Amino acid sequence: MAKLLLAPMEGLADEILRELLTRVGGYDLAVSAFIRVSGTLLPARAFRRAVPELVCGSRTVAGTPVAVQLLGSDPACLADNAAQVASLSPAGIDLNFGCPAPTVNRHGGGARLLTDPQKIYRIAAAVRRAVPEAIPFSAKMRLGLRDTRRTLDCAQALEASGIGSLVVHARTAAQGYRPPADWEWIARIRDVVRVPVIANGEVWTAEDHARCRTVSGCSDVMIGRGAVADPFLAQRIRARAAGQAIADDPAGEWRQLQELIGDYWQKVCAKVAARHAPGRLKLWLAALRRRFGGAEALFSAVRPLLSGDEVGEVLRRHGVPARPGESDGVRQLARP
Repeated sequence: MAKLLLAPMEGLADEILRELLTRVGGYDLAVSAFIRVSGTLLPARAFRRAVPELVCGSRTVAGTPVAVQLLGSDPACLADNAAQVASLSPAGIDLNFGCPAPTVNRHGGGARLLTDPQKIYRIAAAVRRAVPEAIPFSAKMRLGLRDTRRTLDCAQALEASGIGSLVVHARTAAQGYRPPADWEWIARIRDVVRVPVIANGEVWTAEDHARCRTVSGCSDVMIGRGAVADPFLAQRIRARAAGQAIADDPAGEWRQLQELIGDYWQKVCAKVAARHAPGRLKLWLAALRRRFGGAEALFSAVRPLLSGDEVGEVLRRHGVPARPGESDGVRQLARP
């Protein structure tokens, strides 16, 4: 059966949002935002702090497996840290060769490595040797840093290193997140490697998912910003694949989403400093505006607010159950 994966999204999707999105359902695997590895062996507690699901069998509260993504450029250091992660029994270990952030690229990490297929091979091969075969090992790449001259070489280098699967975000780093995603390039990569390839990029609807699979030739698809903007997207994709009628009911979904937003607010308040909580909520609401009119109104109402108490009051006025305190799920994921 074709798989749906929830993408790693630095600064956007942490364990709280992963738990809520996987609670709605439809995802076979989630991948954490990258953990940067630079020159030192991180203690086990650092990985548990970054990916709290590791203390819960490497699964979200809803039961979806979570793989841990690492980012760095030193083969030996990445291998040592991958071995440390492996000792925590993750659902998988993934390497980041796609981050487009200038600060990451200036330090030789993320998509910057796509200019050097040989180094990509050395990194992935070192990590492969450090990770037990029983733990799924994957990599995620873009089409290149600024162009696609070395795309196929990089994909083949990763295959030769021993990865078990390859996620391809069908844009270069220079393209950022600007549409369109070049799904045709994913098909070209599939033609030259034998490992399973997973398509990623610009999937916002069930129709996008179907077209992505057709053009790329991939059975499995990873969804990023589309999942954050539409928590019910995976459900609709599953319904379409099963030949079921797909209901287009943003108003009804918004009523369900209000409870999720209330839960999200509750958990964010329990996790972060009070001054940071409103910003986290605004970030998600800004994404939700793409589909939900109610999110547009709610975002406009909370946008100027800096106080958590004021935000909570606005949420209640908009029908969002903004409860104080923390949930059992947060306490479970927060265990050391």
